[in-house]
Amino acid sequence: MVSDHKEFAKEVDARAAKLFKAAPDTMRAFRGLMETAGKDGALDAKTKELMALAVGIAVHCEGCINFHTRAAIKRGATREEVAETAAVAIEMGGGPAAVYGAQALDAFDQLSS
Repeated sequence: MVSDHKEFAKEVDARAAKLFKAAPDTMRAFRGLMETAGKDGALDAKTKELMALAVGIAVHCEGCINFHTRAAIKRGATREEVAETAAVAIEMGGGPAAVYGAQALDAFDQLSS
């Protein structure tokens, strides 16, 4: 498990950059999908980031947790909202999601400071 979320954020970004160089067309399309799906609509962008964070927790994706926690912070998410997001993920993902939900709170604490 990740212990230093700020350092891990650099790794996540570096890995994404490598993949972007290796598969630029696919990654441009994926980035476009993320931008389209994540923009304000019936749900605001912050809510959508929290939804993405819940999925990242439920599927045990540390990179997803880090990325979407950072994005949620940028969109104004609070620690309490991240905690409730983790609670919903735990409802759907059980005990393993609880471990990754705690990871999301650690990520929030480190990345928001």
